[in-house]
Amino acid sequence: MAGTFKFELVIPERILISEDAEQVVVPGSEGDFTVLAGHAPVMSTLRPGLIEVKLPAGQKRLFVKAGFAEVVADGLTVLAEHALDVADLTSERLAAEIERAEGDLAAAKDERTSAQAAAAVERLKSLQRELRA
Repeated sequence: MAGTFKFELVIPERILISEDAEQVVVPGSEGDFTVLAGHAPVMSTLRPGLIEVKLPAGQKRLFVKAGFAEVVADGLTVLAEHALDVADLTSERLAAEIERAEGDLAAAKDERTSAQAAAAVERLKSLQRELRA
């Protein structure tokens, strides 16, 4: 397909998505970046945030906590520690994720881990506010 590239989102348990995508917005550690067909090679760590995927058949939004993204000539692979499809989030599931993230924040032993956990808590709470609206 013209204008698409192979996108894979992998979590430790399985491959969540393996499809041709038109565009993917990735929450990189240095800021969000958009991948299109023919993108230059890039490697990035992920920060907590939303991956927004534009597929020929529609769009998907997924929350990721941490991981890595690798862009190569013909595709994008995201290896995520944890990913949740925003469409599948119930208020109870989101509250449990916020509680888990707050526990990670309380248990953080260094500045980097604390900052990552605080970002996850804030992004999840922001997502919670967005879904309530």
